[in-house]
Amino acid sequence: MSTESQPQESPLQRPGSIAWVDLTVPEATPLRDFYTQVIGWTHVDVGMGDYADYAMVPVGAGSPVAGVCHARGLNQDLPPVWLVYVVVEDLAMSIRAVEVGGGRVVSPPRTMGGGRMAVIADPTGAMIGLYQYVDQTA
Repeated sequence: MSTESQPQESPLQRPGSIAWVDLTVPEATPLRDFYTQVIGWTHVDVGMGDYADYAMVPVGAGSPVAGVCHARGLNQDLPPVWLVYVVVEDLAMSIRAVEVGGGRVVSPPRTMGGGRMAVIADPTGAMIGLYQYVDQTA
């Protein structure tokens, strides 16, 4: 029996689990302040070039749980709803399946937060984010 410990995958990295939620709106700063007052979240600025989006952090937590984002750049076509990002094993393969299945890519794949993400619309137009973790130890 080996005494070496195997690295454990975080439950949040399992395909099919929810990795993140974002709210994208024309003006994120007032909404950041709204959720600070209503929920008690604090925030960490996320530099986006000439502006910042916000990673929202629960009281007493060390890690953010959500994002409040400006509808600019790659996010300009996203609706003002809480958008769920679901973990997928292979983002490129999932994007191909979206296109074959009659969906469409709303926001193309890009690197963000230790992985790759994209936003897609299913055949009915409902949007969901796809997120693939990238092994940072490789």
